[in-house]
Amino acid sequence: MIYAFLLIGQSNAAGRGNIANAPRLNNCNGRMKILRNGLWRPMFRPINPDRASSGISFGESFARCFADAYPGAEVGIIPCADGGSALSQWMPGEVFYDYALACARLGMRSAKLAGILWHQGESDCAPELCGTYCQRLQTMMTQLRQDLGMPELPILVGGLGEYLIGCERFPEVQNYRELNGQLQKFAAEDSKCEFVDASGLEGKADNLHFTAAAQLEFGKRYFEAYQKLGIPLAGDEVAAQGAAEGSGMDQL
Repeated sequence: MIYAFLLIGQSNAAGRGNIANAPRLNNCNGRMKILRNGLWRPMFRPINPDRASSGISFGESFARCFADAYPGAEVGIIPCADGGSALSQWMPGEVFYDYALACARLGMRSAKLAGILWHQGESDCAPELCGTYCQRLQTMMTQLRQDLGMPELPILVGGLGEYLIGCERFPEVQNYRELNGQLQKFAAEDSKCEFVDASGLEGKADNLHFTAAAQLEFGKRYFEAYQKLGIPLAGDEVAAQGAAEGSGMDQL
């Protein structure tokens, strides 16, 4: 069985880590997959090619941790993130929402949708947007769960990086702490949601995107957050075994 995760948000969800700076991808003999044209393919990079600058995303290390923890299962990423997108563009009826919903439904034809991986907020850091972020995210996610027919679908929301304080190109992102507070509030009010802390993760020279190493570490944190939810998987063949030492993450 393939356990699928919908990857949505803006550029740090899509991934901008330099591929040349990352270890070789090991997709666990094809058990790590991505959805392409409605079909599951063995994972390759970049997993979310929204731009020519697409690179390493936390989605792949999340998938690797999942594959290591559940050796009898396959794990799939449904990549729908788009760089620079604001939360308003992810609301029900907007293009990004409709596209993600359609892709998720296609993936669900041959996989079990097991969660949503969300990272977005840099485009909503301005004070006039930040204060309503939690409420707006609740509206979007509630409708997405409803449209998918999964009212308790797990959601993981990642925090914004501390390096944003040094971003001069888009000074509004220096308000990232308030946005992180909104993300934490969203997670605290939803029993099927966890906040993923980005503290200490390194940013690229643009002070806007995570490095490749930071993305890979972030994916591990996303998986640890998923484990906190205690979501049981179907079938004895995917009984949780935990990621053992020397699992091969160094080859990711």
